[in-house]
Amino acid sequence: MDFSHPTRRRLSEPALPMINVVFLLLIFFLMSATIVTPPPVEVTPPAAAVGDATAAELRLHVAADGTLGFGATKGAAALAGLAAVTDRDSAVLLIRADAALPADELARVLAQVSALGFGRVQIAAVKR
Repeated sequence: MDFSHPTRRRLSEPALPMINVVFLLLIFFLMSATIVTPPPVEVTPPAAAVGDATAAELRLHVAADGTLGFGATKGAAALAGLAAVTDRDSAVLLIRADAALPADELARVLAQVSALGFGRVQIAAVKR
């Protein structure tokens, strides 16, 4: 008969809960991280000042249906009135477009104004 103490087995720490925690953290960081591709070139965006616009002496109004208004004239006469302006390069033209105006219509108006030779064009907007 052998009355000696039996050899004790060493109890190992269970590693499975630690592995589960590590994988859960890994999945959490992968799902919550934003992966952004670097830009092809370095660009510093311009700073915009909030406040009053420059004093524009010329105002072109564009209705929601695309109707132009300049001074007391409307429609094609408004473009003719803009064409009659003499100092188009130095004059500031403020375009006040309706919020319901489609973007392609605004782009068409901007192309027409650019073709007339206006160098300084501003678009009026409201602060949200």
